[in-house]
Amino acid sequence: MSAVQPPVSRETPVIGPGWGYASVSDKIADLVLTRPVRWPWLAAFFGTLAGTLVFVAATGWLLLRGIGIWGVDIPVAWGFAIANVVWWIGIGHAGTFISAILLLLRQKWRTSINRFAEAMTLFAASMAGLFPILHLGRPWFFYWIAPYPDRMGVWPQWRSPLVWDFFAIGTYILVSILFWYLGLLPDLATLRDRAHGRFKRYAFGLAALGWRGEARHWARHQSAYLLLAGLATPLVVSVHSVVSLDFSIANVPGYHSTIFPPYFVAGALFSGFAMVLTLAIPLRRAFALQDFITPTHLDHAAKVLLATGALVAYGYASEIFTAFYSGDEFEIALTLDRFTGFYAPVYWFMMACNVLAPQVLWWRWARRNTVLLFALSLAINLGMWMERVLIVVQSTSHDFLLSSWGRFLPTAWDWIFLLGSLSTFAWLFLVFIRVLPAISISEMRELVRESAHEGRA
Repeated sequence: MSAVQPPVSRETPVIGPGWGYASVSDKIADLVLTRPVRWPWLAAFFGTLAGTLVFVAATGWLLLRGIGIWGVDIPVAWGFAIANVVWWIGIGHAGTFISAILLLLRQKWRTSINRFAEAMTLFAASMAGLFPILHLGRPWFFYWIAPYPDRMGVWPQWRSPLVWDFFAIGTYILVSILFWYLGLLPDLATLRDRAHGRFKRYAFGLAALGWRGEARHWARHQSAYLLLAGLATPLVVSVHSVVSLDFSIANVPGYHSTIFPPYFVAGALFSGFAMVLTLAIPLRRAFALQDFITPTHLDHAAKVLLATGALVAYGYASEIFTAFYSGDEFEIALTLDRFTGFYAPVYWFMMACNVLAPQVLWWRWARRNTVLLFALSLAINLGMWMERVLIVVQSTSHDFLLSSWGRFLPTAWDWIFLLGSLSTFAWLFLVFIRVLPAISISEMRELVRESAHEGRA
């Protein structure tokens, strides 16, 4: 243990007591380099790998048979696939918010959770980018929506939301990868210097791009990191706003609403922070990271969850008020159908998960109760997915003409693709926490150094 110990605050500690500069490196690096693989991780790994293989096989069957294996029909031409797109891209928003915006705001509590939240963003955005391609019907021609040089004169339709999604999700994934990898460089060098096997030293050394920790390396790294944070910050608003425009440009009742962009952004942060808690709580328990991911971090994340949940609840109330205040008979009929129609159980269960359940977070004891937070995060993730399904399905099933109304009933393949994407996401995350540090070593050491300096002052 280092001789210099950070001060311990009873109010808001940013790191658990008893940790020094060197011990932080030992603890986090050893999770990757020396910690033996244990049976809970192996069981989860092979279980999620099986789900991933099922997902791959189902994708192959979809390419062979077409999207008719799903429950999509006329008038509900969008089903689970498009709902999954919106849900997955929303989950990725918390990683960008934690990494970029909280970095610019100099919030120290982000340090313990930003690395795995960034990884969560990459995996969620990958799942989000996959479903629009599968929904195309002829996904092998997905490159038609990109402005590639084509001598046949086939160019994308710029008024199509598919093109907007291509640029929005593509930009989001690219910037997220750059931001994540840039922050990872000092940690890769630390793993290179501590690794014992030749293969590990070469692999981490190659990935570290020659990082030696010189002053000019750190100066350029910090400049580039802040610049990328400034570039990534608008993505929190722009990406999900673009996704929301897929709906709001349509004249279908329930879609045509100017509140959709801010409403979708708030919902994205709501579901994203719920997923951060879903991952953080088992992670800190399985790898004994309670001194790094402290109750203070969970408390702050829960406060953000409470605030974004209030914005989501305001969006629900605004939709209802606007429908009746406008006097539009079609919007009113759609709203009443949500209350009492075929999809009413989905609507009321969604309201219970997204509006009623988060109210317990007004109490401090609830924000620090890990079991309660974990259960609440699962309920919110389920509620937000149901909200996306309700927006996509119920609006198109209940449009202007009674003769064109219909119902969407998911098939077994719809559920297989949903559960398969969840398995793939979990499998990628399990691989990540065993191959790369789930907590930033360099930023955590800097936090310890600042705490020690403040203690001496």
